[in-house]
Amino acid sequence: MAEASLHFENFCGARGVQLGNQTINLIAGNQYLSSGRKNLIRQLNPIFDASHTRDRRKSPPDSACFPGTRKAVIQGITCWADTKIVLGKTPVVHVYWFHGFAGSGKSAISLEIAKIYAGSGRLLASYFFFRNAGDRSGMSRFAATLAAQMVAAVPSTASFIEAALDADPGLLTQDVSLTVQLERLIYEPLLDALEQGLVLTERPFVIVVDGLDECEDKQGVVDFIDHMLEFFKRYRSIPLRFFIASRVEEHIRTRLTNDIVFIDDLNSYWTRSDIEMFLQASFQGAAVNDRVIQSYVRANGEWPTKPDMNKLIWHTDGSFLLASTIFKFVVQPGTEEDPSTPMDRLPLALETNGLDGLYAQTLARSQHLPYFPNIVSTVALLEHPHRIVDLARLLGIEAFKVVQVLLNLQAIVHVPGTDEQGDVTLCHTSLREFLTTESRSGRFFVPPSFHLQRSFYLFSRLFEEKRWGDDSDTSFTLHWHRFVNSDDCDFDEIEQFKAWACQSLHLNRLPYHAFLCTLFFYSLFLDSSRISVGVSYLLTECAEELALAAECPDHRIRLWLEHWVGVTQFPLQLRKHQFTEHTYGALQHNLQRVSTVIHAEFPEILGQLPCPARMNNQFIFSTECLTGGLIFRVSRRFLNAENVKSTE
Repeated sequence: MAEASLHFENFCGARGVQLGNQTINLIAGNQYLSSGRKNLIRQLNPIFDASHTRDRRKSPPDSACFPGTRKAVIQGITCWADTKIVLGKTPVVHVYWFHGFAGSGKSAISLEIAKIYAGSGRLLASYFFFRNAGDRSGMSRFAATLAAQMVAAVPSTASFIEAALDADPGLLTQDVSLTVQLERLIYEPLLDALEQGLVLTERPFVIVVDGLDECEDKQGVVDFIDHMLEFFKRYRSIPLRFFIASRVEEHIRTRLTNDIVFIDDLNSYWTRSDIEMFLQASFQGAAVNDRVIQSYVRANGEWPTKPDMNKLIWHTDGSFLLASTIFKFVVQPGTEEDPSTPMDRLPLALETNGLDGLYAQTLARSQHLPYFPNIVSTVALLEHPHRIVDLARLLGIEAFKVVQVLLNLQAIVHVPGTDEQGDVTLCHTSLREFLTTESRSGRFFVPPSFHLQRSFYLFSRLFEEKRWGDDSDTSFTLHWHRFVNSDDCDFDEIEQFKAWACQSLHLNRLPYHAFLCTLFFYSLFLDSSRISVGVSYLLTECAEELALAAECPDHRIRLWLEHWVGVTQFPLQLRKHQFTEHTYGALQHNLQRVSTVIHAEFPEILGQLPCPARMNNQFIFSTECLTGGLIFRVSRRFLNAENVKSTE
């Protein structure tokens, strides 16, 4: 444990005392030095848009409780969080697991809880996971982000966190486990501050974790839960509570079904009156700014009518997300292709099959427009949200084409006010799930091959812009890994991609062949359980694409080769595999093609490629191959045509 900070007996009740160049702030009778706090937070490098204070339109989920709703739910949670810890035979409930189906309002309630305890000074930290949001959708910076917020909420913990970082400079690297980071950056500093009397609190602090099911690192989630529960078993009296909201997923449910966890089902709460309040206020607000609605009401009376409102409330089936999406769908502006009024769209909304029906209805408004599939797929599946101008640049089209498609989708997609500022984001994760599940989305399905096409486009840009050596060199691999790791991934899609490329007369052959060569090479290092093809296929395809790339009459081939030869060399460490004579012959033929080109055009880059040799009636295949810009060494033993299966 770190030593206590210096304690001053003087300056009672003072604030902002200046000693030389050092400012000392006194909080609840305790002092801490604040001049280095910004540096500490900078060192922790938190994810700023993960907390409840983020701009929700730029960093979803964009959910908040409508004023006056969810009172019973919130009261139950605050009663739990406000209960003092009294040790006894009954286990102390430090963890509150709040679960519910998609769109039931979990994130809105999490936000409300975070705001309540931030206002009372008891919110230690908050973290809102969101799938496909870069680091925010994983656990790599989770502990550091919580620690940075804790420094701001409880400044007396800062010195203990600094001591932990000084003792272990690698604490913030990926080489340190999540549980060690949680222990040394959050739990131990808080314990130290409490034990030394630097923190005075009558009620427990609260950490809010929303959307735990949105975290793509399932093992990290399991480690976090297991370690958290074990910590609370060791320190039953610590004034700390975790409020966790998520959908019911097996890796979460099995861990949180525990006697020291309070489990609450949001679906069990009566929501009709809350949804009615929300819809009535929303439609009344829309009428104030819509002359068409105003004219209709003057001529026909109340709208929506009471019968229609009752149908609408019943149709939402307790989902605030569905209620909100229906409202946006009904009141969205008409277009030249869809000039319908809100009064026309309300009956259509009542006929839709839940969120999926609304998603399909909304997407249909833009499906006739140019580039619709590419724009929707890009918005849904990119690693990070992008500005409109970035999306246009990524797709190789003008920004107004992107705007044209997105303006019709504002019921389900947040569209920023300008092309240059603000990101395009989904209103809810369920839209991404809809688009990536073929049985639900049908003609709007976004297949895993989308990632393959995006990866190729990013790779091609490296050639066009000649950007070698910066972080963009590997940006295309993010989409490649998402393609390979998709549950629906099929390597046959690579063959479809190759067929598409062959029919594309405008396609630049060098980036295309170099791209496939690179990705076949990367696939050799992936978990074999994720790949539906064998090593023989990957090696032969890799060698063939390498030969085709080398034979391209394109001067940029030299840049590609020279850059990668000088940067990285990876020895290929794979299991031993036996090849058929056909496979061996194909490898030998294609590598000879590469050798011929490189010897003739770039002898200074690679040198000679040794030929296979025969020893004891067995072929020894040993050569250095330039594939995808990476040098790798292949050492394989060819036995005979009967032995075609992989062996250890």
